[in-house]
Amino acid sequence: MIDPHEFDIQTEVAPAYYNHILDFIYKYYLFPQPDAFSEIKKSKKQGKNYLDFIFTTPDKMGQIKGTVKSGEKIKVKLVKEGEISPEILDKLAEDIFIAVQIYEESVRQSTIYLAWVEGQKIIPEKPPTLGKKTSKKLFGSNLLVVYLIFFGINITLFLLFDLYLAVIFIIGIQLAIVLLSDKIFMKMADWEITPENPNIHIIQYQLPEDEYKFFKKALGKNALFQIKKEIYENTLAQGIPPNCRLGEEVFSKYGFHCNPLQSSYKAINVYDIVKEAAEKFDLNVPRIIINNNLLPNAAATGPSPKRGLVLITTGLLVQLNEEEVLSVVGHEMGHLVGRDPIILFSLISGEFILRLTVLLPIVIINPIIYLIVALGSIFFVAKFFEARADLLSAMKIGKPQVLAEALRKIGYQKLQFERMTSQRISSWAIWDPHPPIYFRIKRLENMKKPDKIQSPLIQSARDVFSGFKDVFKK
Repeated sequence: MIDPHEFDIQTEVAPAYYNHILDFIYKYYLFPQPDAFSEIKKSKKQGKNYLDFIFTTPDKMGQIKGTVKSGEKIKVKLVKEGEISPEILDKLAEDIFIAVQIYEESVRQSTIYLAWVEGQKIIPEKPPTLGKKTSKKLFGSNLLVVYLIFFGINITLFLLFDLYLAVIFIIGIQLAIVLLSDKIFMKMADWEITPENPNIHIIQYQLPEDEYKFFKKALGKNALFQIKKEIYENTLAQGIPPNCRLGEEVFSKYGFHCNPLQSSYKAINVYDIVKEAAEKFDLNVPRIIINNNLLPNAAATGPSPKRGLVLITTGLLVQLNEEEVLSVVGHEMGHLVGRDPIILFSLISGEFILRLTVLLPIVIINPIIYLIVALGSIFFVAKFFEARADLLSAMKIGKPQVLAEALRKIGYQKLQFERMTSQRISSWAIWDPHPPIYFRIKRLENMKKPDKIQSPLIQSARDVFSGFKDVFKK
């Protein structure tokens, strides 16, 4: 019996590179495995390029005929013949997906990104400052950074004051940070998205590596910033969407030619995306800020849903389509509606106070083991809330498969790392509030009727425990 397995992979690369993806899959995935892949051939039909191959299972009991078709959407068709387990078929599909992501990442290394929000200041594309990195980690669910910062603050207070006064100060500082978290977060904003200025415009110029290096070396950051300003003045400032043709006049002044086949442009109405997510959660639209860096990330903070704030990076908008961004924002809304920032801050603060009061004798006996157990417990409990945010997005946005696809795109490196059982165990044990990416994707893809779940937190805790135990069964 022949069972087709078909899917699309949305790619962000410009048209000039569509066919290069097939070459990359051939060179770095198919060709190095001659025992597994045979009858590999490339062809062209009706202007589209195809890559065909036959995959043979290690036990030689079955084969999979594969076809990969180039284009803005890469179309993959896998047809199995003989004894093929679903796991083998899924792994092959995921291998091809990861190969595409690796190629896209290589293209990003020689891509010039230009992003604007109409009516707001022009921000050069540059790595985030140390302050922004710290702030982003502080409120971006990175509990380890939060823990270390509070550890230093609390130790200082205990050295300066007596025990009870120090505890009062600690609680006061924690409360102040939570209550002002949205204000602090605003300090790291490059742009604020509003109903009046809802869109972010992004142009990508994907250059050959040698041309990119020459461009960066010859012009430098200041010239690129000036180019960005001039393109804005010639286009968005006049109500015209930017594109390669309109930017050519500016680029030519600096000795650079813009090839339309190497460029892409998209405008994303970020306000409408967040508004749609907020409406599905019955929340007011939170404040929305954009951080203009290429790390794909989103975060939410605020002392309450009414004072919620959502941060989205340019990198997330580059790598995901609008439907995927909506599901990711739904995850962040899940944090807001669950008041997770307050809960997690309280969890960290409470542990530290207990450590230096009630649990102090245990800490004195073996401080290293205590810290390992305490931190491990905190981060494991934090996984319940991350899993709940995934579940709430699936329940309210209604597209768990889309969120799974978004996670697969932005987490493909971790996904590749977690394939080995030994690495899966460590991915559960590390001090990270997020469950392993493979677990989150599998859980979302297996959700049939998430809206029927009565208690999202209890269900998420059960799922996390179950996922953790399953690692030791294999």
